[in-house]
Amino acid sequence: MNAVLADYRTAPVRDAEKALLGFVEKLNTEAHAIGEADIAALHAHGWSDEAIYDGIAVCALFNFYNRWVDGHGIPDQGEEDYRAGGKRVAARGYRVTPGG
Repeated sequence: MNAVLADYRTAPVRDAEKALLGFVEKLNTEAHAIGEADIAALHAHGWSDEAIYDGIAVCALFNFYNRWVDGHGIPDQGEEDYRAGGKRVAARGYRVTPGG
């Protein structure tokens, strides 16, 4: 994971993942320039239309929520809280149930 965060281009992940991460990077920096060739390149790496749609949706939602949180001045939580949340999600998933 750290290698992907440092530089996805040289990280030890499949070329398909590198292509998708490159697409997401372009979506973040120059969305206006996304075209058919970008989608065709993802298809060539084996990504389906549904997977591409999901990638776009995740990217867009993270951008929205980051701007919403920043704009409202919501403070960041501490590392201990992030770790606890990660353990909780790993154990129970994202589903919230009454009383737990």
